[in-house]
Amino acid sequence: MSQTAVIAGVGPGLGAAIARKFANEGCNIVLLSRSSPYIINLSNRLEETGIKVLPIPTDITEATQVEATFEQIRGEFGAPDILVNHAGNAAWGNLSELTPEAFENAWRVCTLGAFLCVKQVVPDMLEKGNGTILFSGATSAVRGRAGAIAFSSAKHAMRGLASSLAREVGPHGIHVAHIIIDGVINTPSLRERYQLDAGEPLLEPDAIADTYWALVQQERSAWSFEVDVRPHNEEFFT
Repeated sequence: MSQTAVIAGVGPGLGAAIARKFANEGCNIVLLSRSSPYIINLSNRLEETGIKVLPIPTDITEATQVEATFEQIRGEFGAPDILVNHAGNAAWGNLSELTPEAFENAWRVCTLGAFLCVKQVVPDMLEKGNGTILFSGATSAVRGRAGAIAFSSAKHAMRGLASSLAREVGPHGIHVAHIIIDGVINTPSLRERYQLDAGEPLLEPDAIADTYWALVQQERSAWSFEVDVRPHNEEFFT
């Protein structure tokens, strides 16, 4: 029987790459995003591989929406086997520039949204005795930097959520892992925006997605909690 993977926070970069990878591995895919046109278009392309795809426009910071979304998922596919918490919100700015609203929104998307999704999948995973929950982290989850107070705070909080959750549900057969994306992800829009040349070392979305799938496949006697991925340039290895 095919596994069902829910990807919360899908855009044209890594989120789409994770969806493609999991679809190619035979999973039924659920796409969650506030952008309805994008996930509908992506679902049409993914369905060409022969798998089932369900795009659901969802604001994961709203508990009632998340509850209704997962009720729909269970009705269509049954209980999810995999949850990828990939949604993020980057509110950049120094302390003097950052508004309370922007700071709170970063936390609501990165951490509260992940919490609400986790609440929906864990009971069924506990009943089955298996499941995988993945969190998309960032360099800012382990090291703060100037101008990223909101993002770093939110990603630190998400990492704490993942770590505590792993200790709570891991003994019951649920694999929880946190992926630190330690670099800049290569997308056409990013290269155009910053006028990067072809030699600039960036993370390839499809290669990162391979790591996500490898975590799903890990044998439980040797689970990883945290994996970091980074480009090949020398400064990351010195």
